[in-house]
Amino acid sequence: MPTQQTRQSIMASNWLSKLIKLVMFIFVAGTTIYWLRFLPITVTVIEVAEGPIVAEVMGTGTLEAKQKAIISPKISGRIQEVRVDQGDTVQPGDVLFQLDDTELKQQVEMAKVGVAAAKAGLNRYEADQNQAKAVLKQADQNHERVAMLVTSNAASATDMDKAREQMDVALAGVARADAALLEARQQELVAESTLAFHQARLADTVVTAPFAGLIVQRYRDPGAVAVPGSPVLSLISTEVLWVSAWVDETEMSHIAAGQPARVAFRSEDAKTFRGEVARLGRETDRETREFTVDIRVLELPANWAIGQRAEVYIETARRDKAKIIPAIAVSWREATPGVFVQRDGTAQWHPVKLGLSNREQVEILEGVPGGEQILLPSEAAVKNFEGRKVAIQ
Repeated sequence: MPTQQTRQSIMASNWLSKLIKLVMFIFVAGTTIYWLRFLPITVTVIEVAEGPIVAEVMGTGTLEAKQKAIISPKISGRIQEVRVDQGDTVQPGDVLFQLDDTELKQQVEMAKVGVAAAKAGLNRYEADQNQAKAVLKQADQNHERVAMLVTSNAASATDMDKAREQMDVALAGVARADAALLEARQQELVAESTLAFHQARLADTVVTAPFAGLIVQRYRDPGAVAVPGSPVLSLISTEVLWVSAWVDETEMSHIAAGQPARVAFRSEDAKTFRGEVARLGRETDRETREFTVDIRVLELPANWAIGQRAEVYIETARRDKAKIIPAIAVSWREATPGVFVQRDGTAQWHPVKLGLSNREQVEILEGVPGGEQILLPSEAAVKNFEGRKVAIQ
């Protein structure tokens, strides 16, 4: 059982521990108060500049070609030769690739033989028709002569019947010759159509460029089997290239065709390229609430690729003379913009009215008192330093 002296020692130890904690708390609190109230924050003075400002709407998209085509054959076959590669420029009618045409050439030769046979049969049936017409003419003349003889009683009725029978036989012969000739002509048309079909298939083994452009992708090599619809080459026209950018639907009323724009490719992040709004999409994505804007690129970097990412900045308004400050200097309180100014050596928030803006700059319409300095903390972590003492860097 602890003695009285032991209990007193324990109590003294507890009291000393609490005292140390209290002193540490007071020290930390005092340091914090001093840091918040008395230690100056290093700030940078922002000068209100006067000059032009451009309001821009930003969107992100990919570089695309207005006219593009996937080149594939009309017929199936083994690729015999590919004459172009990605990066090559072509003109309309240039041969891009060719399929193996050995079998089709044989079919064309066989079809030519069929056409020749059909023409020979047609000549034969035309000769038969001429012969039938000659027989009919002779029978007709004989019929007229017998009819005259019967009138003068120089020929009997039996002779007249025989002449009429010969006439009927001759007529039937002409009809049979006409039908045979018609069938021969149809066979000639079938043979010629078959030849034209095989010739067209033979011509389809040679695939040409439908328009002038650039080969951006090659999918097949000689020896591969190509079928209709399967890509062999990808061709684009370089006449019109644009960035199909996604833009928030809230900016729709500010954008119109023909507006100038800047295009920033991620491969050339230190430079922007000229562009203009070519057309606006008429359907908004129901998930992201964005719509597409096609920005025609008027100049391109040295190296570019279809499908590469790019940011576009569409100019929606411009003012040549404006009071401008960096956008980073604006501090928002709910929906009210403001800036920090120096008053009595401390930072004070002051509301302002903004005009045009872009990612780097904003226009100040009202709210910056004359002679006061706009402050920006040098430490990025400091977001709200109202009432703090400041030290200008």
